[in-house]
Amino acid sequence: MNRVRPKKKFGQHFLINKDIAQRITDLLNKESKHVLEIGPGMGILTQFLAKKRINLQLIEIDQESITYIQKNYPRIRDRIILYDFLKFNIKDYYKENLSIIGNFPYNISSQILFKVLRNKDIIIEVIGMFQKEVAQRICAKEGKNKGILTILVQAFYNVEYCFNVEKEYFNPIPNVESAIIKLTRNKIKNIDCSEDLFFEVVKKGYNQRRKTLRNALKSFSLKDNLRMKSLLDLRAEQLSVEDFITITNNVQK
Repeated sequence: MNRVRPKKKFGQHFLINKDIAQRITDLLNKESKHVLEIGPGMGILTQFLAKKRINLQLIEIDQESITYIQKNYPRIRDRIILYDFLKFNIKDYYKENLSIIGNFPYNISSQILFKVLRNKDIIIEVIGMFQKEVAQRICAKEGKNKGILTILVQAFYNVEYCFNVEKEYFNPIPNVESAIIKLTRNKIKNIDCSEDLFFEVVKKGYNQRRKTLRNALKSFSLKDNLRMKSLLDLRAEQLSVEDFITITNNVQK
């Protein structure tokens, strides 16, 4: 088998530039021990990860890719999980200090991050390929670029926009620009409010982002105080993580 056919149903755009691949894998923290690569494809990242002193496992939904990697990287043939990452129970395999890396399919990259957030107690690091616009949104500090994932991710992770990746470094060439970002777990184990309610408030605020928070959060009972009044007169994109925590502590269903 000389190559794997990229499959549209899996959103596959294989990275083909080895220099870029090495730059991506070099972003791993030197103290990383347990590493899970999502969607290794033809092993462009795997070849560098396999040389590191880490406990490496791969998760892949495409049987053709698995067959290719087993043939070309026999040393790690027993470290491949044939499964859909979005359905994968991470805690069945890992208990702590997990790093995730991958050339993520753009059509599920946001879902991957929501899964990371649900497992933030054990996932300490994420290095991934994203559509450039999504990467910019996740890393945004202010302005209209901010979205739901901006607030939710930045509440629990430090974010770093690493570098752009040119279209011609993929097969097939995608229709969008790409970028690598890195998330590193911050020291906040629990935010100072109900986490479930915080997620709901952020999503409600951004689902009607053109409205002020007072109108976007009409389904909640809102406390009436000076701090809340100043925040509720703003739109979601104008608020920080701390502002959303303040609102969450002053609303109830």
